[in-house]
Amino acid sequence: MVDPRFSTRPVTTANWADFEALFEGKGVPKYCWCMAWRPMEERSSADNAARKQALHERVRTGVPIGLLGYLDDEPVGWCSLAPRESYLRLSPSQDDGEAGVWSIVCFFVRRDHRKAGLSRALLDAAIALAGSRGARAIEAYPVDPNSPSYRFMGFVALFEGRGFAAAGRAGSRRQVMRLTL
Repeated sequence: MVDPRFSTRPVTTANWADFEALFEGKGVPKYCWCMAWRPMEERSSADNAARKQALHERVRTGVPIGLLGYLDDEPVGWCSLAPRESYLRLSPSQDDGEAGVWSIVCFFVRRDHRKAGLSRALLDAAIALAGSRGARAIEAYPVDPNSPSYRFMGFVALFEGRGFAAAGRAGSRRQVMRLTL
């Protein structure tokens, strides 16, 4: 059972400082600022500061970027969730003309809070948020537990447990899973 003090909030300008605090903490993949799958200028030469600034600009302009997970008022987790068109192409078979699809591309839970069900709680909150914002479907791109890479995208079993179904492949390791709302 997830700690009853756990809650989630979409990242906005009001809680950007919490997002910064989480991503600047020990053991966080601060090298990406969750821009790996988002378009940005000068991608090949962008440093951490440029990636952080690019993501912050999305927040300032109202583009959804995801959810923070909190224990009390302390940020301990993250789920990258946004309309699919705000990301780079995530799958070779992606239908870019299809409206109302949101994508989940990343999870992070601080090491001292792992194995407590927070990824499931973040996923449940992401599904609810996307639905409340008009999503007709949610896609995710998880891997099998033995995958040597892309583990930050979540594992197949997590999504299967919430009703996502296989919908194709996105390369040799990532699967495409989909939930129709």
